[in-house]
Amino acid sequence: QVQLVESGGGSVQAGGSLRLSCVASGYTYSTKYMGWFRQAPGKEREGVAAIYIAGPYTYYADSVKGRFTISQDNATNTVYLQMNRLKPEDTAMYYCAASENFALALDPMFYNYWGQGTQVTVSS
Repeated sequence: QVQLVESGGGSVQAGGSLRLSCVASGYTYSTKYMGWFRQAPGKEREGVAAIYIAGPYTYYADSVKGRFTISQDNATNTVYLQMNRLKPEDTAMYYCAASENFALALDPMFYNYWGQGTQVTVSS
């Protein structure tokens, strides 16, 4: 089992920045990918960014490329999502997830463990 706890969400004006953190605990040795996903009201959950732990290789949705950066700190089992130049359409609940599968990095279907989420609200 892996437990994930997110933090760092909040409200910000368009153009601003936020950094999300996700601390993983438990049996993390089988984790292959860590990802950030988001879900806005009435929409499906979508992959935002992911990192292949052993690479590290990173993956981004087209909508966030050049604005968001995913990174990891192996010493503290923490994954970060730095979000810059935020837009109102980035408003959503953001979830951290861990995958033990070799699969599509941004597909939520392949992720085994999920955090509770942290809200990000961007006002225009």
